[in-house]
Amino acid sequence: MPRPIALSSEVLDMSARFVESHAVAASPAGGSITTICSLTISADLVVTKGIFLEAFAAYTVGTNGVSGLLQIRQTNTTGTVIATTGALTVTAANLVAASCQGIDTAGVLPGQVYVVCLTVGSGSATSTVSSVSLFATIV
Repeated sequence: MPRPIALSSEVLDMSARFVESHAVAASPAGGSITTICSLTISADLVVTKGIFLEAFAAYTVGTNGVSGLLQIRQTNTTGTVIATTGALTVTAANLVAASCQGIDTAGVLPGQVYVVCLTVGSGSATSTVSSVSLFATIV
């Protein structure tokens, strides 16, 4: 039989372990990988399990776009991939909503940077990111 709950989180401040960003950094031009949102975890916290990351993006596919790839990466567009949607089939001028989640067990605090990257395959014009979110939960 499990032990009963003996403590309450009623007065425990966990706010430093939940970090978020909703700022659109850029929209992808053509078929290039582009950072559309970034998040820096500045708190000096112990990481016992990992950092749970969740990204969401809504974007209008640019001219000739045929695929959309959403990724969460460490540091920048060439950093380690934490999560990816894989290449999703999209149609030019359509509004697409995509999300992905992953756990980074190698994150180093303070100062760890995460980015949400978007690549629109075969795009010959800029796609427009209308909404983006990146959440991190430090466990």
